[in-house]
Amino acid sequence: MPLSSSDRFLGRVEAYAKYRPSYPSAAIDLLAARCGLKRGADAVDLGSGTGILSSLLVKRGARVFGIEPNREMRYFSDLAVSGEFYSDSGTAENTQMPDRFFDLLVCGQAFHWFDPQRTRAEALRILKPGAWAALLWNERPSGLVPFLEDYEALLRRYATEYDEVARLRAQEAGIGVFFGHTPELATFPNEQVFDFEGLTGRVMSASYAPMPDRPQHAPLMAGLREVFDRHQRDGKVVFPYQTRVYFGQPGRAESAGG
Repeated sequence: MPLSSSDRFLGRVEAYAKYRPSYPSAAIDLLAARCGLKRGADAVDLGSGTGILSSLLVKRGARVFGIEPNREMRYFSDLAVSGEFYSDSGTAENTQMPDRFFDLLVCGQAFHWFDPQRTRAEALRILKPGAWAALLWNERPSGLVPFLEDYEALLRRYATEYDEVARLRAQEAGIGVFFGHTPELATFPNEQVFDFEGLTGRVMSASYAPMPDRPQHAPLMAGLREVFDRHQRDGKVVFPYQTRVYFGQPGRAESAGG
């Protein structure tokens, strides 16, 4: 199955909505301070999924249009996001949205599934002149984190696509193609705290995790129990992230100096 297929998340929607991390308030503050997020703004969320990022923009008073090809995720977001949120079944490369309509474009944890050049062309079509875009990811932090070291070693053993999917995320070459220049980057600390049930849900929300009918599922779960028991404190483990926000104006021409 192609890695870009929205069908990768079929059967994972509830786990995705419940166990995937949200974004820190400081990251949303940045969108308000620098990228045009404000009450009454029209924002488009590419690959809006279950509405995790869209809901944060709606709470800031924006009217948000979520573009999500996965029907299960779109259905969930329609129920989960209250306020001025509207979803459609388009793609990042073909949103089916009006020309020069949006004040802000965002994408949370999904840009790596898109074609950067075609998504850029679509962004330039649907964004108002001078509008901003922001691409957000919750990534593993740099440096040694013993729990994450063991967790990732387990995934590499039993989730054969883990490294391939991980390499797709936050590739700065594709990000530069999308913006047409090197965007600004801001980073923020983020984390989740899980009991074992929560950690299991976090694993199974990932597109690379073997489903229960696959032979790798049972040994993955057994190994996850061992990793959890090794690192838990008071029945919990901390799952750290670095939230990365790449932001800029896709319509801005690159300067002559580079």
